[in-house]
Amino acid sequence: MVRSGLLLVVRALVLLQLIPGILSWGKEGHYAICKIAERDCHDSSGHKDMCVAGAIYNYTKQLTSVYHNSGSEIRYNLTEALMFLSHFIGDVHQPLHVGFTGDEGGNTIIIRWYRRKTNLHHIWDTMIIDSALKTYYSSDIAVMIQAIQRNITGDWSFDISSWSNCAANETACPNQYATESISLACKFAYRNATPGSTLGDDYFLSRLPIVEKRLAQGGIRLAATLNRIFTPQPKISLKHVDKGVEK
Repeated sequence: MVRSGLLLVVRALVLLQLIPGILSWGKEGHYAICKIAERDCHDSSGHKDMCVAGAIYNYTKQLTSVYHNSGSEIRYNLTEALMFLSHFIGDVHQPLHVGFTGDEGGNTIIIRWYRRKTNLHHIWDTMIIDSALKTYYSSDIAVMIQAIQRNITGDWSFDISSWSNCAANETACPNQYATESISLACKFAYRNATPGSTLGDDYFLSRLPIVEKRLAQGGIRLAATLNRIFTPQPKISLKHVDKGVEK
């Protein structure tokens, strides 16, 4: 993986995360249910694959089918597929995008972020990042991105391989990412965030490292997924195969 290209993807992913609602899939598809890792993935009407993981598989399949079958008729909007894939890989790394359906991933948990009335989902979508920008990064997104990049090439550099890989040589593995987010939602997002409560420094300072690492993981995994989609597949030489069966 080319490091400069990887960091460019991280930058794009962070920007996508900071634009609320961009390319939104709607309420039913914006978050996956808590059993997503068990492939129990459907909307309220029972339609399969209507979740973040289903979207990632869908757009990965579209891009892969065209790229690896160059002579076939193009049936998909590939620009749209690439943009949606990038957005949803970011989405699945936000813990409350795989939160509980009963509270719509924290959307119905009304609380205060310092003095501002909001909901828990919005806090994890934007407000933790906004507060970090103002507190630590001089309200400059470029400075925040550089800090995440330094962690990727520094403290987290030994984790990149494990973050990037998919089991069984899969092109995309969103269930793995969703499983991590489910755990983080339960351990960090929902904890101490009861309806009507006020969240301040204790919550912010303990959750910000989680948010920044998930942004980094999302960027690394998006880059790895794109590499698997667009890397040419090795071709078996028929000449060598013929030699193996010659009498």
